[in-house]
Amino acid sequence: MKIDRLIGILSILLQKEKVTAPYLADKFEVSRRTINRDIEDICKAGIPIVTTRGVNGGISIMEGYRMDKTLLTSREMQSILAGLRSLDSVSFTGQYRQLMDKLAVGNHDLIHVDSHIMINLSSWYKETLAPKIHLFQEAIEECRLTRFSYFSPSGESARCIEPYTLVFQWSSWYVWGYCCLREDYRMFKLNRMADLELCQEHFTKRDMPAYENEPTGPFPVRFQVKAICQPAVKWRIIEEFGIESLKEMEDGRILFQAGYSDKENLMGWVLSLGSQIELLEPEAFRKELAETAGRICGLYQPKDGASVI
Repeated sequence: MKIDRLIGILSILLQKEKVTAPYLADKFEVSRRTINRDIEDICKAGIPIVTTRGVNGGISIMEGYRMDKTLLTSREMQSILAGLRSLDSVSFTGQYRQLMDKLAVGNHDLIHVDSHIMINLSSWYKETLAPKIHLFQEAIEECRLTRFSYFSPSGESARCIEPYTLVFQWSSWYVWGYCCLREDYRMFKLNRMADLELCQEHFTKRDMPAYENEPTGPFPVRFQVKAICQPAVKWRIIEEFGIESLKEMEDGRILFQAGYSDKENLMGWVLSLGSQIELLEPEAFRKELAETAGRICGLYQPKDGASVI
């Protein structure tokens, strides 16, 4: 991405007295014309860059211009590199490793130092997930529409969106964008997509609201849940909702209370805990749970004349 390249060029200029355009073009795997445009953009940002011709010519920051060459401390750089390593965990290209090399020019020991933070974003679906992430990166950078089939609790639908932001949240990857079908902003889970297509049509960026990195943003709380749970599932409630969502009762059972945004997800979660949980509220869901449990029970009842092994 261009911003990555600009940061990389600036990092090199901070650590080297002078470099050539061919050197930068080879380092970032772009043309000399692209490097020239990047240098112009850095100048527009207020950093005076000088280019000189001849045998000893090259590109450098203007002499006398004061800029802190320790722009990032070692600890800050380690934090950045930890984030870049995490992005490489969902990429087949190693492009973020290349960016790490560029950012650590003159101090490669940073890359090889044992880090006390390791973030692994990979999943069981890496072979199908990585191409989707790359496609959406391209679509976002080039403002191109994307089409795909989407599978949700309400069924399958064909969607066309203007993608704006890739989001890793709730242990999954999503794309935040404008849905042409719903004529509103929506979050789409990448693992629920099929037949993903990068369209030739371009879109003009909207004056869109910023993505809210809070559960109450794209998934607002729609109802409150109250349930009684057995101690055996205490670990799971703490893992999924936090210890603040439960209260131990005098008889040893657990009172669970939390806000929920999606009825289907709640029903599936309650059913997954089986007899270890009793849903108290919303009371209207109790009848539906009983009917679902009855249908499940019917599936496993022995048929007439059939034997159970």
